[in-house]
Amino acid sequence: MTSPIVAVVFDWAGTMVDFGCMAPVASLRTAFTGAGVAITDAEARRDMGVAKRDHISAILAMDRVMAAWVATHGAASTEADGDRLHDAVEPLMRAAAGAHSALIPGAAALVARLRAGGVKIGSCTGYTRTMMADILPLAAAQGYAPDVVVCANESAAGRPSPLMLWKVLTELKAWPVRACVKVDDAPVGVAEGVAAGTWSVGLSGSGNGVGLSLADYQALPAPDRATRIGEAAAALKAAGADYVIETVADLPGVLDRIVARIAAGERPGG
Repeated sequence: MTSPIVAVVFDWAGTMVDFGCMAPVASLRTAFTGAGVAITDAEARRDMGVAKRDHISAILAMDRVMAAWVATHGAASTEADGDRLHDAVEPLMRAAAGAHSALIPGAAALVARLRAGGVKIGSCTGYTRTMMADILPLAAAQGYAPDVVVCANESAAGRPSPLMLWKVLTELKAWPVRACVKVDDAPVGVAEGVAAGTWSVGLSGSGNGVGLSLADYQALPAPDRATRIGEAAAALKAAGADYVIETVADLPGVLDRIVARIAAGERPGG
């Protein structure tokens, strides 16, 4: 049976691959350490989801990092410093992303179900095309090959603007927007879906909000896991998520509810 949902657009790290968004954190910390200014996991994670060049700028603008940069280099960081950091991060990200390319449990089965219903599959990411070079074939070998992939800097503006997501939908020929769904683990990615006019689903468990590998996530005592998921969910809801679930494995039930709401004439954000 053909679904009334026209397209589902997924983020990558923390959504479909790389449980916990481990690759970008490791790469950013290594690049900053190489520049003489160490950053913490929390600092690397704070602005996750935006294009990596913008992400680096946001880290450099943090008060503590700014002070550490001045102490090390004798002056505030410049655009050229940010560019050099991005040039250093890109190969690190490519290698790390390839090493953290395992699909999140349930992702392949979900994609197969969507395709069986005639739903188009798109993706967008804060990674550059170079950073994605190794992920794409590795994900395809595991059963996930979206119809369209749009990377950072391939639209006029990145998240939280809707332009990258609209580019995906345009290339998919997917409309109306109110019959499309955006799935993301980062608040900025949820905000992208809200701005674009799609249904927005946030992932509270598998992504940057909790920020743990699958093994560490599964090993968390139940009360600790509930607390961390609750905090991540609150941030996603504040960004405007229509629904929040733990991982993409939980998405089928939400999609059934969206189908019913579309049939009832409801729109995202209602």
